Amino acid sequence: MEQETRNILAYDKICEMLERHAGSILGKEKARAMEPETTLSEALRRLDETDEAIRIVGVQSPPFGGIFDLRPTIHRAQLGAVIELGEFADVLSTMRAMRSVKRYFKELEIEAPILKSRAIRIEILGEFERSLSETIDERGMMADTASVELSRIRRDLRNLQGRIKERMNSILHNAQYQKFFQDAIITIRDARYVIPVKQEYRHAFPGIVHDQSATGATLYIEPMPLVEDNNKVRELEAAERNEAERILRRLSDTLRKVKEPMTENTEILAGLDFVFAKARMANDMRAVRPVLNDTGRTSIQAARHPLLDPETVVPIDITLGESYRMLLITGPNTGGKTVSLKTLGLLAMMAQSGCYVPTAASAEMAVYPHIYAVIGDEQSMEQSLSTFSGHMKHIVELLGKAERQDLLLFDEIGSGTDPEEGAALAMAILEELLEIGVSAAATTHYSDLKTFAYTTEGVENASVEFDVETLRPTYRLLIGTPGASNAFAISRRLGLSEGILQRAEAHLKEEHARFEDVVNQLDRERRFYEERSSDIEETRQRIEKLEAKLVAERDGLAKRKEETLRKARQEGASLVRKARREAEELIKELKEQFNDQGIAKRQKAMEEARRKLKERDEDLQPGLVAGKTYKKPVNLEEIKPGDIVYVRRLDQKATVTAVQGKELELSLGTLKMMMKAKECRFVEHAKPEHSAARNVSEKRGTANALAKTANAHPEIDLRGMMVDEAEEALDKYIDDALLAGLSSVRVIHGLGTGALRKGVQEYLKKHKNVVRFQYAAQNEGGLGATNVELL
Repeated sequence: MEQETRNILAYDKICEMLERHAGSILGKEKARAMEPETTLSEALRRLDETDEAIRIVGVQSPPFGGIFDLRPTIHRAQLGAVIELGEFADVLSTMRAMRSVKRYFKELEIEAPILKSRAIRIEILGEFERSLSETIDERGMMADTASVELSRIRRDLRNLQGRIKERMNSILHNAQYQKFFQDAIITIRDARYVIPVKQEYRHAFPGIVHDQSATGATLYIEPMPLVEDNNKVRELEAAERNEAERILRRLSDTLRKVKEPMTENTEILAGLDFVFAKARMANDMRAVRPVLNDTGRTSIQAARHPLLDPETVVPIDITLGESYRMLLITGPNTGGKTVSLKTLGLLAMMAQSGCYVPTAASAEMAVYPHIYAVIGDEQSMEQSLSTFSGHMKHIVELLGKAERQDLLLFDEIGSGTDPEEGAALAMAILEELLEIGVSAAATTHYSDLKTFAYTTEGVENASVEFDVETLRPTYRLLIGTPGASNAFAISRRLGLSEGILQRAEAHLKEEHARFEDVVNQLDRERRFYEERSSDIEETRQRIEKLEAKLVAERDGLAKRKEETLRKARQEGASLVRKARREAEELIKELKEQFNDQGIAKRQKAMEEARRKLKERDEDLQPGLVAGKTYKKPVNLEEIKPGDIVYVRRLDQKATVTAVQGKELELSLGTLKMMMKAKECRFVEHAKPEHSAARNVSEKRGTANALAKTANAHPEIDLRGMMVDEAEEALDKYIDDALLAGLSSVRVIHGLGTGALRKGVQEYLKKHKNVVRFQYAAQNEGGLGATNVELL
């Protein structure tokens, strides 16, 4: 890619943004050097890597801490240098990171074949890592365990230094010498233990003078009896340095031997860190994965320039490569034409680099072999080029390079010269690019080019919207509509006199005036139909919400009905089993009691047993709603409207609304029916109006409470909801769960980006009826669900 295009489209700033998301020096270096791929297969591979990383980051990021750039250290080892201990500490830290990353991907349960195949190639150099661990302690110093000889030398040195300090303390506390000492302390001069002695007692205290104070009043003397021991300390310290040098030389030789796997390991770590940096950047800018193709089709909605403030940037829709491969964008200055070009070019480069793009979902983007941009003032003092000359020089260079399916971006094509000649040149250049088969987007002010786009196959007009009333651009890109310059309207709003404006209009060519009028009329009609379309869309959305609500209610009713029937079947089966056991016990009892009696008595006993069984059967028959046996038949002479009866066939209570002969007109909720009186059982007479109303209200409240209790489920699924929707649903669910007496529930929120999970747990922290909560067990959803204990 041309460096000039990188600069124009601010691709390097995207690399800098990516660099900030990398965790290691090597990952940052790869971010700075990122380049777009030029083939569909490679671009898709890059996106697949990012896709896997995003799914992993949603759970937990890999441990990329402690990774250092070992290339300079390995290079110096290759040259025969002895590596310093501090550098080996960096080597050890990086090797531990290699082990942690490999173990992380080995234990990872998420499907990530590309990244796992990379991590599995990390070679664990166990013996070398163990040697470094034994050599370097947690403070980064050389440990005693680095070698047996070093351990012996340090042990002897510590013992000798201990003996010296004991003898020095003995001298310091000797009453004979107390008056000689300036301070009763042991200090070190020239790496030898000495005692501060007053100047006047120099000859009374035998020893070697190593230093004196600034005033000369104090001399630092090494006691003569300790000179030999101090000499041995110096010898042991020299032996310690030699042994440490030997250990570092041995480790340097080992590092030189493992150069290849170490270099490959660090490259793998850098690549993984680079991919996860793209995942973190995608999450930060709320980006989505684009659908790539090699057919030249680009269709993106709600595209946001990634370097503009996400709170204020106006999203745009861009389509290119369907019925047209060239887009001519017109409109007033500062309206967003150049930003539209840069957004298209930059998002294409990001997608081909394996980055997600900040657009609406289902963005389609072509993979362009090359992307070129001619944007900005190209005047050159050094080459004595005017703006037009610099602009045209760059275009000539691109015409020599451009190939089929490349993307070219031109800002103010043909500008900087006579408008008629500039427009003619621009049309000729665009026709040449059409013949080559490139995709292109260009901005212009020339009306002739607007006409060119209307009359030329493969070219489409577009414009940036401008509000003449407020004199402000809306920054929306409108495909299919050319933009008016609005120069007269803007001047009029700014206060230019009508006389000057009329003279200007008189100078304006008639064709241009008519064209501007047509454009303005089209723009007014477009606004009208957009408003109508917006109203229709709002209505459609309301209808869809109502339909969804009705479907949900219907499904809920069906679910509750199924649950009620299931419980009824269970209770009915239990009652039947109980009745059979009682019948068997009764028959057994009768057989034992009347085994030796006559046939008449036996027959009488059997009749009594049948009567009892029939009573038991009648007790079982009323069903679920009645709750008890209603045996009293309906008396047609006493029954009147408002009375309550039980309909055996429907297993429901109903209200009598009229009596017609031997049939009753019944009301069951909203259902009206005729039923024979003999198929009903009397329940109760109608109550006084005020009492009935109160009873209805009480029954309805009780029924609602019982329904909530019966339907309370130990878990709720919030996946697919926004955080505010989830909080509302969770609040109602917890109320129902408490009413049902549930002490613990499970909230399913899924993994996703983590936003819903965080929102749910933040809500649970503040809920007064939540005792505690924690992630569910692995077989119950793991990090995708939260178990909640209630008061």
